[in-house]
Amino acid sequence: MLNSPFVTKQSAESLGDRESMELNQLRYFLSVARNAGFTQAAYDLGVSQPALSRSVAKLEEELGQPLFERDSRPLTLTEVGKSFQQRCMQILGTVDQAVAEITDDENRGQVRIGAIPTIAPYWLPQLFSRFTKNRPNVRVLVVEEVTMRLLERIRHGELDIAIMALPFDQHYLEFSKLFDEELFLIHSKGHELSSKKKIRMNDVVPYPMLLLDQSHCLSEQMELFCKQRNSQPIALERVAQLSTVQAMVAIGHGISFVPAMARIRNSNIRVQYRSLDGIKPKRTVIMVWNPYRFQSRLAQRFRQEIIDVANEIVTQDDELGDRTVS
Repeated sequence: MLNSPFVTKQSAESLGDRESMELNQLRYFLSVARNAGFTQAAYDLGVSQPALSRSVAKLEEELGQPLFERDSRPLTLTEVGKSFQQRCMQILGTVDQAVAEITDDENRGQVRIGAIPTIAPYWLPQLFSRFTKNRPNVRVLVVEEVTMRLLERIRHGELDIAIMALPFDQHYLEFSKLFDEELFLIHSKGHELSSKKKIRMNDVVPYPMLLLDQSHCLSEQMELFCKQRNSQPIALERVAQLSTVQAMVAIGHGISFVPAMARIRNSNIRVQYRSLDGIKPKRTVIMVWNPYRFQSRLAQRFRQEIIDVANEIVTQDDELGDRTVS
């Protein structure tokens, strides 16, 4: 124990005199490390920021060494903190997997699901209400994150399933295609494009475009589509949420592209959604999981539910030509 890089001689001698660290402390530490700060971590964990700060401080006291560089913004890990982070992920992954194996029941327990922000608010509510309706003993934990953060959580066993969009290049994870979804041009009703009966990509290029910030894969997909059409959109601004895009476009502040699910669930009468003539921009929505982690019967049942709901939604939307079944 004295040779551990995390425990000093003084802290080792005094461990017997105080309560040892708890699993929740490790989870709290990992959340702060992942979020590079206490504010978002406290929100994700559902605890107050002072309580979270005390927990991390107590952990550092027990270890006898600082885990974070307190003077940096955003918050960064010390070298000891980086090593301890890897150990914590291994410990909690083993514990969570053991609990899942022992309590494996498709009608009881918890399933952890994540989705990117351009899918979560439009698709998950229907999925959750349907799955939990006849399963009162099932708890569904939800995480809304951008693609890279979701993949990190899947990789470390912090999520059972993630719903996102291609591209996908994680060879050690598995994915299943759910559906292809068209991206619709959105502009205000008074916009110059309103007079055109058909719109091609070349018609769109001259107008300033609102895009999501670059952490969102939807922006990457739209920019790639433009590049393939030998077009370069004029980026007016970048925002964080699709709802902001829709609200700004409604007042005539630029144009944009949004997925079909956002169009169907937006009732703003001041905007128009247009399908491009010719080759249409699309995204492919997928479901991702980690085959090297224990797959509980509950998680497997939830994956099947996702597929079933996806197929039903595709069938319902076929009349509008929004999506095509894979």
